[in-house]
Amino acid sequence: MKTIYTGNLPFSATEEDIRALFEVYGTVASIKMMTDHQTGRFRGFAFVDLEDESAASAIKGLDGRQFGERTLRINEARERPSRGAGR
Repeated sequence: MKTIYTGNLPFSATEEDIRALFEVYGTVASIKMMTDHQTGRFRGFAFVDLEDESAASAIKGLDGRQFGERTLRINEARERPSRGAGR
């Protein structure tokens, strides 16, 4: 299973919209849409989990594609660095 960073999504995008984009390449295991903590508004990026083989095809097929008048940025997600003990 690979997690794919999906950026520059329209703020109006729904989970169903994102699922439809990726299901062309394989079965979507999960989608996590990132929202603003204060307003709850979608922040324009999400993380999508796909099988390894499907993930590579999705990245190649979707990166740079137009979606809702925006150019998608699609790549394999990287681990988030630790923020330290202060949080």
